[in-house]
Amino acid sequence: MTKSKDARVTTALACTICTCKEAGDKSKSTGTSRYTTRKNRRNTPTRLELKKFCVCCHKHTYHKELKK
Repeated sequence: MTKSKDARVTTALACTICTCKEAGDKSKSTGTSRYTTRKNRRNTPTRLELKKFCVCCHKHTYHKELKK
């Protein structure tokens, strides 16, 4: 049997630029760039933040871990 509190968990990362855009903004971005990754809960108890390529913005931006 596996433990319910495993050290490694799968998390989702979302672009900080795409989610912060206001509704009145007329840019070409139509969605949110999301990535999935695995992190060790014991080594990194805080929220994960990585610099990844955003498909919507067409540049490298910071992606933060989403809430569960």
